[in-house]
Amino acid sequence: MAASVGEDRGTVLTRTASPVGHDGPVTVDCAIYRDGLRTEGPADPAGAVSAARAAGDAFLWIGLHEPSEEEFGSVAEAFGLHPLAVEDALSAHQRPKLEVYDDSLFLVLKPVGHDGAADTVETGELMLFLGDSFVVSVRHGGIDPLGRVRERLERDPGVLRHGPAAVVYAVSDAVVDHYVEVAAELHAALDALEERVFTPGGPDGRGAAGRIYAFKRRVLEFRRACGPLVEPMERLAGAGVPFVPERSRPFFRDVHDHLVRVNDQVEGLDRLLSDILSAHLAQVGVRQNDDLRRISAWAAVAAAPTMIAGVYGMNFSRMPELGHPLGYPAVTVLMAAVSAGLYLLFKRRGWL
Repeated sequence: MAASVGEDRGTVLTRTASPVGHDGPVTVDCAIYRDGLRTEGPADPAGAVSAARAAGDAFLWIGLHEPSEEEFGSVAEAFGLHPLAVEDALSAHQRPKLEVYDDSLFLVLKPVGHDGAADTVETGELMLFLGDSFVVSVRHGGIDPLGRVRERLERDPGVLRHGPAAVVYAVSDAVVDHYVEVAAELHAALDALEERVFTPGGPDGRGAAGRIYAFKRRVLEFRRACGPLVEPMERLAGAGVPFVPERSRPFFRDVHDHLVRVNDQVEGLDRLLSDILSAHLAQVGVRQNDDLRRISAWAAVAAAPTMIAGVYGMNFSRMPELGHPLGYPAVTVLMAAVSAGLYLLFKRRGWL
């Protein structure tokens, strides 16, 4: 397991034997921020958080990547993390949520990545523990917004001076801002799909329906990431949430507003996909009806002379015009006239 490219500095604790068969650092960054500036602290989590609390105006931010139960145990013990939150952070596969415990907050985010070439939406998992003078981030998957966020915050000490809540805000804002980018990419991809489906000579019914369904799966995966996050952001923007000072709430309200707009866009994508699928199926049905009508018209045109020829092929002795020298030409002309009349009738009605 490779460490984050943007977060591989600072205090690094290296695995010696990973139970899941991965080698690499589990702690990708650990630093104390005092007055908004980064300072290196003790290597062990307990000593680092004690140093941050002793300073009074400092906090510790430690980042972990897919820790094992044993590796995360010392961190959980040092910060007094709730066992249920620790279990969720280790098992992953959580939906976005906010849990409030006595000594910490537990926030689950799902970063999203869109691969337009492969037509896939990939989701990761990011768990944030916020408490007295500490932030612990636990990341699962290959999507990593933390490195860029930490670098940006360290270039702007004014934000870090607001304490651990500023880190949670910055990470949430980065995740939601990327949601906006992914939503725009999906809109562009949907426009291309719509044009391809409804262009004459485009993909056949089965192929188009499959593409639309696959696109709906992408939108559904995206919706699972951003939809449930609205309620946690709304709670963080309101009053009564511990470890979130009042001055931080307007920033979370801004994230909440962006998230609501993204969810509106996702709902619009889903409705538009349903409308496109319905319109496409209706279009396929109309084409099938047209084809069936043409086949029926040509069958009627062929049936009339076939019936006449069948009657004259019965070898009765008293058939009309049987003994007349022009009987055969007359019947042939009759069959041609009936066929031509049916053809002109169906052509006028648009069946042919």
